Amino acid sequence: MSLFPSIFNDVIGPVMRGPSSSHCAAALRIGRICRDIMKNDITEVYIEFDPNGSLATTHSGQGSDMGLFGGLLGWNADDERLKDYQLHMDEAHIKVTIDIHPIGATHPNTYKITLKNEKTSHQVIGLSTGGGMIEIIEIDQTPVSLFGDLHTTLIYSDTPKQTANTLKTLDLKESTIYPNGSTFVLINSNSGDQKILFESITALQDANDIISIEPVLPIKSRKNLSVPFITVEEMLEYNKDKNLSLWELAVAYESTRGNISSDEVFEKMGTIVDIMKNSIDLGLKGTHYDDRILGSQSLVFKKKMTKKELVPGDVLNNSIMFTSAMMEVKSSMGVIVAAPTAGSCGALPGTIIGTGTTMGLPRELMVQAMLAAGLIGVFITAHATFSAEVGGCMGECGSASGMAAAGVVTLKEGSLNQALAAASMALQSSLGLICDTVADRVEAPCLNRNVMAASTAISSANMALSDYDQVIPLDEVIETMKKVGDAIPHTLRCTGLGGLAITKTAKKIENQLNNNKNVVSTGFKNC
Repeated sequence: MSLFPSIFNDVIGPVMRGPSSSHCAAALRIGRICRDIMKNDITEVYIEFDPNGSLATTHSGQGSDMGLFGGLLGWNADDERLKDYQLHMDEAHIKVTIDIHPIGATHPNTYKITLKNEKTSHQVIGLSTGGGMIEIIEIDQTPVSLFGDLHTTLIYSDTPKQTANTLKTLDLKESTIYPNGSTFVLINSNSGDQKILFESITALQDANDIISIEPVLPIKSRKNLSVPFITVEEMLEYNKDKNLSLWELAVAYESTRGNISSDEVFEKMGTIVDIMKNSIDLGLKGTHYDDRILGSQSLVFKKKMTKKELVPGDVLNNSIMFTSAMMEVKSSMGVIVAAPTAGSCGALPGTIIGTGTTMGLPRELMVQAMLAAGLIGVFITAHATFSAEVGGCMGECGSASGMAAAGVVTLKEGSLNQALAAASMALQSSLGLICDTVADRVEAPCLNRNVMAASTAISSANMALSDYDQVIPLDEVIETMKKVGDAIPHTLRCTGLGGLAITKTAKKIENQLNNNKNVVSTGFKNC
């Protein structure tokens, strides 16, 4: 995660396929960067996972392999070929070896990747930090910090300091130049400065190799980036003389963060809401995918609700149905929006679109609600985490619930303080929520917890609209989330090593799925 999160980078997005954003989308982005480093020419990949991390046990079932190899092939996160990645890797004649052994990783989602072709070899260490976000922390044994939100150029040289000095004579006003010491100079720039750099590249006679890494995030960063606020307390101070609503504050934040117009912020969120609604509509028509635990349960729910065989409550029941439909699309490799993650992709749109649809509210109001939810997510990811591998399901479904609660208050045109109180109460209700996915598929108990998140969001919104006392302010709740997440045992943070994941029934399901899975040989080797 970058220092100042973006609503569209870090919170609501990416648009993707696959069971997990921290596995599929993040791995794909790491793979795309690796592909750029190798100039699109890869013949051999050696991947190392630490046995104490999450990826050692989840890289196959939760889609890290699928995402990483899709990235190495140059695909986007919503590419329809992802489900057949093994076949395409075989056709590309890329040999893959996966080795699980101690690598000294300090983050549970650490990828250590060595890439080769006939001419060269490079090594990359990358992290998946939650919700599809990444950080590249090392290239060729040299520490770096890349988030994929800038144009990055690596200039390999025998005299990197001299090369850096030459670069500083160019008119690269919006670039940052790092003489990283050992073998290369790293330049982070915008597209304009990168063009100037490439036009002047012939002046660098001491360059042995030049590598261009394209951004993988939709909202780009820039030199001397700043935002109007980064905590709730700072936001309230900023708003003292403005009297803006939460969604308007979200527009102000993202417009400044992304250097884009307010209209563009609103239009981007409108597009995302449309994608979410389309996914829900597809889910309610029924989905199918062989490698899954659960079928299209939302169809039965819809039938029972239509026949009035359920406990009444139209807003809640529609939200449950929409949440379920979105989760079923995710589990069938359909297109979804990670909001804030793929594992929790049902709760936020299910609640906002379910509530809005039931109440007959216009699209514009749903977009406003989603913007409000996005700003709550900015505060969470800036000071806690969306990653279940770091903070348990509290970071995923818990965060989605807090975001959705603020969104529902916005749908009802409640006050700023009511929206913040709703988010606080919903987050308080999910502290300590563990992640223990059954059979390494992000379905059970994930569906139940998405529905719980939606239900809690609606309840918290109604309490806030009734001016219930939140007691603990949102900033302090988020700070507590971080501390609680750090205290959750490793076995209960998306490793498949504890909780429901190790029950007798879960292991039986896991064995059945693994036995039924049609494995296509692609030259992969697990050590």
